Amino acid sequence: QVQLVESGGGLVQAGGSLSLSCAASGPIFRIIMMGWYRQTPGNQRELVATITSGWITKYADTVKGRFTISMDNAKNTVALQMNSLKPEDTAVYYCNARIYTAPSRWDEYWGQGTQVTVSS
Repeated sequence: QVQLVESGGGLVQAGGSLSLSCAASGPIFRIIMMGWYRQTPGNQRELVATITSGWITKYADTVKGRFTISMDNAKNTVALQMNSLKPEDTAVYYCNARIYTAPSRWDEYWGQGTQVTVSS
């Protein structure tokens, strides 16, 4: 079974920086895409940033220019560098991955979530 283990997050003042990391482990044949989503109470989970194995990135408009996503294909890890953080960035951040576990089978996986809190 593929597992995603997140690290990072925590409490930071507005204007500060935090980094998140996520490592995928298990029967990985090939990673299609990894990314980060976030969720606040009472709201749907929303996309923050994604990156494909070919390093094509996508960002939510609200984080463009402040957040940077990167992936290490050799280590099956994805990182999110968050700069100029705002109180509205406060949320639980979830790692997401779409992974082939066999040549013709892929599934979507989620991490357990990590809290990011930005104080004003």
